[in-house]
Amino acid sequence: RQNEEGGDIASASHILIQKLPETKELMGPNYVNTNLSGKQLERAEVIFDQNTNLPEVSLEFDAEGTQLFAEITEKNVDKTVAIYLDGSPISTPVVNEPIREGQAVISGDFDLEEARTLAQRLNAGALPVPITLINQRNIGPTLGQESIEKSLLAGLIGLIVLSLFIIIYYRLPGVMAVVALIIYGLIILAIFKLWPVTLTLAGVAGFIISIGMAVDANVLIFERMKEELRNKKPLRQAIEDGFKRAWTSIRDSNISTLITCLILAWMGTSLIQGFAITLMIGILVSMFSAIVITRTFLRLSPVKNLWWYGYKDKEKKDV
Repeated sequence: RQNEEGGDIASASHILIQKLPETKELMGPNYVNTNLSGKQLERAEVIFDQNTNLPEVSLEFDAEGTQLFAEITEKNVDKTVAIYLDGSPISTPVVNEPIREGQAVISGDFDLEEARTLAQRLNAGALPVPITLINQRNIGPTLGQESIEKSLLAGLIGLIVLSLFIIIYYRLPGVMAVVALIIYGLIILAIFKLWPVTLTLAGVAGFIISIGMAVDANVLIFERMKEELRNKKPLRQAIEDGFKRAWTSIRDSNISTLITCLILAWMGTSLIQGFAITLMIGILVSMFSAIVITRTFLRLSPVKNLWWYGYKDKEKKDV
């Protein structure tokens, strides 16, 4: 649009200042261009007022924008600022006081969703060119749902193959590990339901990786237990010593992974945070599954024949 002098009022993203305080019109001569536009805006984000806990939108300008905004607010206290995006006003806050630090807050009677929408529009206005609609089409949510279903199916197939392998290789302890994994899965799903956790593709990946770490913990325990059996130790002592020897490796690997997940959850994007949180929950539950559930099953097992525990020595004997 053009003002009376022929200047550009609101192409792309611009901030206009009210010239006539008694009018509410957002067009024509009632507002003048401030030369402050989206290209000087570094970021806009949603924050919450510490006193009222209501959502607000925080603005941060670059060096050029800071200087321009300071000049604008110093000269126009109690006047309305109209923020335009693609020629249409998206917000009309009032200047309460001069702002010289390059950071401002837009507060008002809007809910969280409205604040998020305003922040998104302001960030979109940081583009130096206007947005023109060329093509429009609707994409249903089935694509994302199909991807999640296929990922879960792939994880289920992998879990079945892995379960068959550890049952064949470790025999009775393998069966116990599979039962422990089923309990592990039920606990995880219960946590996801109670929290609740949104199961995205990244979350599915974190869940599947945590299953792998749970299996790895069981494999370490069983291998240590078999080593103790080869050293001719009694079954009960071999079980206890196997857990003691495997615990250090399980603890160190899980702690290092948890630290990595904390860093990802703290510094990553929402997608990475979902992966990190899901993996953290899975790791904590997997440690409980391996150390408590599997150990309890082995202690309560009435089977004494060492062959059922994967002991391959030619001299199999009952203990």
